[in-house]
This record gives sequence, structure tokens and C-alpha cells, in this order.
Amino acid sequence: MTKMKIKFISQAIVGVLFVFLVGCKENKGGQNDYNNKAKPNFLFILVDDLGYSDLSCMGSQFYETPNIDSIYNQSMIFENGYTTCAVCSPSRASLLTGQFPARHGITDYIGAPSGKSWRKMNRFSKLLPPAYKNHLPFDNKVLPEALKEAGYRTFFAGKWHLGSKEEKSLPTDHGFDVNAGGYAPGGPYSGGYFSPFNNPYLTDEPEEKGMSLSMKLAKETGKFIEQNKDTTFLAYLSFYAVHGPIQTTKLKWEKYRNKAEAMGIDSVGFKMERVLPYRLKQDNPVYAGLVEQMDEAVGYVHGILQKNGLDKNTVIVFVSDNGGVVSGDNYSTNLLPLRGGKGYQWEGGTKVPFFIHVPWMENNGVKTTTPVTGADLYPTLLALAGQELKPQEHKDGVSLLPLLEGNTIAERPLYWHYPHYGNQGGEPHSIIRDGNMKLIHYWEDGHNELYDLKTDTSEQANLSESQVELTNELENKLMDWLKSVNAKFPEKDPMHNPDSAQIRLDNYKNKLLPRLEKQRKKMLQKDFEPNKDWWGSQTVD
Repeated sequence: MTKMKIKFISQAIVGVLFVFLVGCKENKGGQNDYNNKAKPNFLFILVDDLGYSDLSCMGSQFYETPNIDSIYNQSMIFENGYTTCAVCSPSRASLLTGQFPARHGITDYIGAPSGKSWRKMNRFSKLLPPAYKNHLPFDNKVLPEALKEAGYRTFFAGKWHLGSKEEKSLPTDHGFDVNAGGYAPGGPYSGGYFSPFNNPYLTDEPEEKGMSLSMKLAKETGKFIEQNKDTTFLAYLSFYAVHGPIQTTKLKWEKYRNKAEAMGIDSVGFKMERVLPYRLKQDNPVYAGLVEQMDEAVGYVHGILQKNGLDKNTVIVFVSDNGGVVSGDNYSTNLLPLRGGKGYQWEGGTKVPFFIHVPWMENNGVKTTTPVTGADLYPTLLALAGQELKPQEHKDGVSLLPLLEGNTIAERPLYWHYPHYGNQGGEPHSIIRDGNMKLIHYWEDGHNELYDLKTDTSEQANLSESQVELTNELENKLMDWLKSVNAKFPEKDPMHNPDSAQIRLDNYKNKLLPRLEKQRKKMLQKDFEPNKDWWGSQTVD
């Protein structure tokens, strides 16, 4: 071999080594450098009121969600993924702050009455719920603000419910560069799920008449992604679906009505829980259509990523804000084998679909049973972006990056604090989960329930009397933690009327329950028609 050839080969080897070392330096922590960017993009998908088993990939035999299933199959799945509250505003605040509700102070959905105002609602309960913060705190550096510091463009679409324009607490007041559709209301009350939406932060284009709200939010998100494909971005897609009032198209209702009939329509659809009736089966064709519309919107945004070559460098987070609605609201779904749903103290209230797709990690379809919460997503995204964590901000959240990389995180207790009455039948409570053991403390009378979630996912066997020592130990740990974060507690209502409370419960059983059965049967009849234009999904001259 000539000296010239040896010199050429040596220079080539040095060049390859230089490129490799530079890549290692830029891609610290296992990150990839697709599209010449050292940091990944983030697509954060948050669905409202989506229950643990409300996706076909999570076990539903009735709802169809092929687009979400596709992301699920490419993700790490957190089988014990929890929200930090069984209702929306507190858990949404936790996603952005990395803190549990008892710490950040939003302990009920914003707009819920508290104190003596609760009594004015003619709810003669034993307790008066405490006051809570009515907007996202400003003394916290929240997730979008932290990512903006790291050079990210930030976008928000959909449900906000963390403050209003009057309080200067809209998405754009908390680190989002762009806001499409986020303001004070917690549902699509003014315009419903079909255009025109009558949302002050969304345009109603004539050509979009009849478009679903979920697809409108998806298109706004897709527009932002395409406009910022050469930068690094956080696109936070926060659906109003599948919150009530539930609405769908005639075609989707017909599809799922026929499917319900083929699967067998039961003669009884509801049963009493402690306070309210709950749905026994996933057989609501309107809700099923709403779920599918949301899934189609997810597919649209995922397609935009693929079309623009961004799918190899975009982390996708998928999560719900609380459990599905089995009681109250529209009595939409059932989450068996979990007990309860939105607003409840049992697993159905807080255990939700929770998965993360990191394109360059070999965790497609890998499942972990490690308990995690929405508060963990703030530090996780920081870690994936290669940024220093901010433990003084996300005080209750930990990075899940070790789990994504196939390792472990330190064991820790998880805490919930909901000193309010849920519209869905939940009672004022606080919870600690330590290992597989879950203790629920009830504030009305101070009693506890203890469940072994490893053997009793349906929370049917209360072990508090047979395991007194463990019950006391967990209660003490829970109370110490609540004290450490200056939690607010309900107070006894001196005007509580047991007779009025019993009359209310009797009405739920003797009047509400039969009415729900009648509504269910009507919705499953072949001639069902909610109104002339199916909530605006059909254009009627």
C-alpha cells in the first residue's frame, strides 16, 4: 500500500471519529439528532374524560381507535399511569406544574362552588368544601415556560380550564406562544362539537360548517407544526372531547348502534353506586362516535408529522386528565374491571391511558407496572430535551427517562387530595398509594378503606379492619404529607340536614335511575334522532 493511500485512509478514519464524537456530545442521554437538531419536538396529546379502557388498545371491544392504537404500539405503556386528581382542572395544573393539587392549590374543577356557596346549591352535605385557587399559579415556572427557555416554540390548542382572560391566566399568559381555542370554560358549551364553535379563540370558517371540534383543533395543530417544522416545538393538543355534552354524527351513531345490537343489548343498563347510578356496559353509541372523532383527529396530526418527516424526531405523549364518566354528566361509559370513574376515589377516577412514544428508543409496546403520575411528565420532557431538571418547580414529579431507557426509578408513595364532593358521586377524600397498597381516607367521618391493588384491582375487599397496623401506618404517612404541603380541608356544615340528604339519595334511586334507563333505550332505537341536524354535524337549509 502506498504512503498516499495510507494517509488518505487515516484522514478518513479521523473524520469518522470526529463526526461520531460530535454526535455523542450533542446527543447526550441517548437523544437522537434527526433533521440536524439536537433536541426533539414534542406532541403532547391530552384527552378530556377518557377512561382507562376507553381505547381498543386498552381493552375496549366496543370503541374503535385505530390511530391511537398505532401510537400505543410504538410507545412505552405505563399500566399504572395516574392523573393527580379525579377531575380536570387540578390534574391539568399538575401536568404543567409538576406538582400535586394539594401543593399547587387547585383542588377542584375551576367554577365548582365551595364553602357556604356549596350550601346555596341546595346540597345539604355533611361538609363544606374548602376554597381553592381559581387559576394556574403565576409563581411557578410551568412546562411551556421551561421549554421556551430551551429554545422551543410553544403551541396550545383546545381545553384550558385553568383561568380566564380577566385573570390574565390564558395559555399565552403561561408560556404558550400560540393559543387556539383555550379559555375559561371546561367544555364546548357555547357551540358544541360541530362548527360553528362560537369560541373566541377559534375562527369559524364558512367552509368548515359541520366540521367536528376535534378535527378543527387537529388542523390548527397541524398548521402550527408545518409552520414551525424547521424549529423545535411543543405542540400541546388538549381535546375538549370526550367531555359532555356528548355529540356525534348520524353515521357514527348508526355504526355503533348496530354494533351494540350485534354484541347484545342488555335489558338493564345502570346500577346504583353509593350515591349515583353508574353505567354497567360500554354500549353508548353517541359516546363511541365522539371517541372515534377524537381518534381521527389524532390520526390527522400524526399524519402531518409523517408527511413533513418529523415523526423520527418527535416525542408523543398521550394521556387523559381523569377517568371516564361512568356516573354523572352523560353517564357515558364503563371502565371494568376498575371501580368508579371521573370524580370517584377509586381507581376508575384516576387510572388512565398513559403512554410515551420516543422514536429512537426500543420500547415499542413495552409495558411497565411502575406507578407514575401526570406530575412526572414535566421533568420527563425536560430530560428528553437534554435540559437540567427543575426540582424546585416540579416538586412532586420525577423524570421517567430511566424507565423509558429500560431502567428503574426509586420507589415512592403517591398522594391524592380531593376535599370536595364530585358531581359524579365521589366523596371528600385523600389517598396514599405505597407499593401495591392503597389507603383512602374519608373526611366525612374519618374512616379508611385499604386495598391491595395487586390482587384486587376492582377494590372490593376492604382490608382496613384485618390489617389495622398497616392502615394506621399509611394514614399517618398521608397526614404528615398533607400537613407538609399546607393542604386545605373541608369543615363540618352545622346546617347539614340528614333527612334532606336521604330524600336526595332516594330521588337518585327512584327517579334518576329509571330516567337513565329510558334515555339509554331511546338512544339505541333505530329511529333515534336528537334533533334535526344532529347537533350541527349535518347542514340543513
